[in-house]
Amino acid sequence: MTTHRDFKSTFGQNIMLSGVFLNLFLAFIKSMTGLFGHSNVLLADSMDSIVDVFTSLITWGAMKYATKPPDQDHPYGHGKAESLAAIAGALILLGTGIVISIFSVHHIIAASHGRYPPPTKTYTLAILIVTICMKEGFFRALAFEARKSGSIAMLAQAWHYRSDVLISLTAFTGITISVFGGSRYASADDWATLVVCLIIFYHALRILTASLKEIMDAQVSRDLENTILKLACEIEGVKSAEKCRVRKSGLALLGDLHIRVDGQLSVLKGHAISHQVKDHLLNAHLALEDITLHLEPTPR
Repeated sequence: MTTHRDFKSTFGQNIMLSGVFLNLFLAFIKSMTGLFGHSNVLLADSMDSIVDVFTSLITWGAMKYATKPPDQDHPYGHGKAESLAAIAGALILLGTGIVISIFSVHHIIAASHGRYPPPTKTYTLAILIVTICMKEGFFRALAFEARKSGSIAMLAQAWHYRSDVLISLTAFTGITISVFGGSRYASADDWATLVVCLIIFYHALRILTASLKEIMDAQVSRDLENTILKLACEIEGVKSAEKCRVRKSGLALLGDLHIRVDGQLSVLKGHAISHQVKDHLLNAHLALEDITLHLEPTPR
């Protein structure tokens, strides 16, 4: 039988590989167009696509490793590999943004002295339109499947493509001003590149913050906690539930929960109730990989 983890692993890995090929294609097209069209912002956009190739490969490898079952050395599984890969990808993204920023400032200074020609080729805009359409379509398809499967990692990757759309829209605006605004606005392309860098910094810091929270075992969400408490109380014999803690480990969620039952019940009956609660929660499509239950008697 295919488990929730297996589905996310297979589908997620296929999505990562598809993203690699998509970004390779777009990086090549945008870099060639940026070179021949004298567009600095398009070159920056192509560099972002190249970084996406590496981060997608890192994420693909991490997702594959993170779905390995627990073993003697890793009793809680290998899910943290995904968080570590995300941190590495965020740091790479930050480094890329810094390099592009330095290059852009240098280009603005040099262009003010007439050393570099501004973008003049309208076909650079056509390339960006194609890029925007492809990335937006990829975002919509991936976001739909992510919500249907309940994969948080997949949804995060979908929003990465949406951020790429915003970067390309910024590039489109800068090139349009440079091409049609005349020499007075020749540096608009370079200034747009700096805006692109701000988007890259924002995206990298957002990934880094979320990944560090996972490494630190931050509580996933209050809504999920309340849902688990409510579901646990649906099992006959459970008087109340409390002290619910849920943390994210790669593609899966791990939880702890205290449930109260009648103190006069036998150990065998209480054990059976706890198993019913656990099965009920794991089958509730909450992305829970495992949950540890603590059985307590109701106060007299």
